[in-house]
Formats: sequence, C-alpha cells, structure tokens
Amino acid sequence: MNKPSILVVEDDKAIRKLITTTLETQGYQYHTAETGEGSILEAVSKQPDVVILDLGLPDIDGVDIIKKIRVWSNMPIIVVSARSEDRDKIDALDAGADDYLTKPFSVEELLARLRVSLRRVRYDREKLQKDASVFTNGNLKIDYAAGCTWLDGEEIHLTPIEYKLLCLLAKNVGKVLTHNFILHEIWGSYTSDIPALRVFMATLRKKVERMPSQPKYIQTHIGVGYRMLRVGDEGNASDIDS
Repeated sequence: MNKPSILVVEDDKAIRKLITTTLETQGYQYHTAETGEGSILEAVSKQPDVVILDLGLPDIDGVDIIKKIRVWSNMPIIVVSARSEDRDKIDALDAGADDYLTKPFSVEELLARLRVSLRRVRYDREKLQKDASVFTNGNLKIDYAAGCTWLDGEEIHLTPIEYKLLCLLAKNVGKVLTHNFILHEIWGSYTSDIPALRVFMATLRKKVERMPSQPKYIQTHIGVGYRMLRVGDEGNASDIDS
C-alpha cells in the first residue's frame, strides 16, 4: 500500500523539521519547499495527497499560492500559520484552503486534521474508481475497460499516446493540467518536449473535435497547459495555440 504523500511548505527551519519529523514517525512520505515558487513546482511535479502550507513565505503570500493551486487541482490544503485574525482565516478558506491551524500548534491536532483530509482523498478516489468505468461528456464517450472511444456514436481510432492523453484529460475534467504534468504522466519524469506534446494534442483535436479551430472539449491555456471542458462550460475554448 502506498504511503500518503505530504508537501510541507514552511520557511522556518525549526517548524519545518518538527512537521517532517512528525510525519516520518507516522509513516508518511513528505516533500518540502521553503518558498512560494518552490511550493508550486513541488505541487505540480510531486502531486502530493495533501499540502501543509504556511502563509508567511518570503516571496509569495500563501493565499496567492492557494489560488494558484486551485486553478488546476483540488488537493487538500491545510494552512498552518501564525496569522490568527479572523480575516486571515476567512481569506485563506475563501481562496480554497480546506483547514486552518494557528501557530503555535499541537502536532497531535495537526495529525488529526491530516487524517481527516486523507479520508476525504480516499473517499474521492474510491468514488472516482466506482464511477469511472465509462466517461461521458456531451457526445464524447470513453470506455476505460474496453479501451475504446466514441464521438457522436461512432468509434474513433486513436494512437496509444492520443488515447493516454485523452484519458488523462478526461480523468481531470475541468482542471488545467500543466505541460510538465502531462509530459510526466504520459512519458515519464525525464521528458520536457513541449513541442512534441503540442503535435500530439493537435492530432488528438482533429479526431475528437468536429471543428478543431473552435474546440468543444479540449481547451488550451497558452503557455500553461490544457484542460478538458465539461460540455456547456466551453467559455474561451477557442483560445488555442495547437
């Protein structure tokens, strides 16, 4: 069984050590970041189960980090901060944080709140597995068990890479997936060939979009990545570069 993975974002060395030592003794995997920029890179590359986040970082305010993560992920975020005013708590929770713990804190309370977040993660994953044998979005249908895809009731034939890309987007429908995240998931951690990714996305669009120049399903976020839209939420789907 895989150990849960926790990202600890804290610039205070002593507090970071306290949290990571506690996590280690409880059998959790952990990654660390000391800056806001580092936290975003770690969140994208490591895809942790939960983020433990300090708000007072040297380069980016923690509330802004929450907002950036929420653009592409719903991973639980537990704020651990010295800011104790109600306004600070409300701002963090409104930005998308799942929980808020004020410093100084009890490690036992932090662990309890972490267990709550992990139960939510397990529940969400189990629900996805139960519901995910067939994916339907408008007239697009993917049967994961059979490895087949249909558009408007007609089967479309995809290459293995195209199929993997489509499934990755479908399983994260509504979320913006960064170029690096997609490359890591499809080709592994040693690939950074964004031009190749753009070529594959262009050929995939030609097969799943009736009008590739006005995409209905796959939206490009220029310079960032791609998102599969829920039909009915197309918005700026035509903002494409490939």
